Amino acid sequence: MNVRISSYGADLSTFRKNLHGSAPRPSVDVDYLHLLVGPLLDQILAIRTFVRVAEAGSFAKAADMLNLPRSSVSKLVQDLEAHLGTKLVERTTRSVTMTTEGVAYHERALKLLADLDDMDGTIAGSRSTPKGKLRVDIGSVLANQILIPALSDFQRHYPEIDLMLGVSDRPADLVSEGIDCVIRGGALGDSSMKARKLCELDYVICASPTYLAGLQLPERPDDIEKHRIVSYFSASSGKRFSLRFQRGEERSEYLPASGGVSVNESTAHLNALLSGLGIGQSFGFLARPHFKSGALVELLPDWKPDNHPLHLVYPADRFPNPRLRAFTEWAAKVFEAVDARRDVTKTTIHPDG
Repeated sequence: MNVRISSYGADLSTFRKNLHGSAPRPSVDVDYLHLLVGPLLDQILAIRTFVRVAEAGSFAKAADMLNLPRSSVSKLVQDLEAHLGTKLVERTTRSVTMTTEGVAYHERALKLLADLDDMDGTIAGSRSTPKGKLRVDIGSVLANQILIPALSDFQRHYPEIDLMLGVSDRPADLVSEGIDCVIRGGALGDSSMKARKLCELDYVICASPTYLAGLQLPERPDDIEKHRIVSYFSASSGKRFSLRFQRGEERSEYLPASGGVSVNESTAHLNALLSGLGIGQSFGFLARPHFKSGALVELLPDWKPDNHPLHLVYPADRFPNPRLRAFTEWAAKVFEAVDARRDVTKTTIHPDG
């Protein structure tokens, strides 16, 4: 890849003189325009490359994200540094870190690229169909029960988007992993991210008739202590999560003691309840189809914890491209079907799920 950043200054100076009449304006031809515009496009490419290297902390990772040879990525950053006359990154055998000048340049570069992407996206998005690769990460149960069953509709509307769906319940680093967005539940704590709320998921307390046979049904949250509990635990810390209850101003929690079964994934939790292993607190959209079939029984219906918010999250320093904008609007409509704030959630979403 031949990058001509070091030469663009003289060409731009000539262009300015011609523009303001201090020199004869040449006849406009393709070669002359390429001479003027080409280096500017090279510089934009180099700036984008530097931003990726800075975010990934590695030339190799940045090269993978940009689908470029590592040597080209290194050359682009070197040429940008030569053009600026200063080092932007410190290189070691294992990592890349920004210099003080690099940090300042990175901040300004993000704003510049966001404005440029906004401008390009607005014009291109209004005239063409979104196309290209889009990487979306999402948890297993949300992917399998809600998103994937609806993807044929997305493909029908956006056939030129190459959707890469990362299905995992682990926390994802959007920037270093080259992820465009993630659909994530719970409270938002990262100020470097922007988010669009997709829906709220409610919880229900339930158990199978097999487990409940011969047992006294709980009438209040305190009665739960007399039963075996199927609970969740944190994969990172190993701690169990409390069962939470709310009715009006009354609130209570119950942390299951040792014994019983604890899992860290929603589908496994549902299957444990269906297998008669105890009482548990499941997402409503998962459990309700089984209320209708009689495989599960809802308990304490008047006691509900706060809903679980679901967001589509993307880096705050990047303006959504046409692909991400299209997916965001489509996903908002899909997840509206399971929004606990709407009566439609009382119906079965995917009875076979």
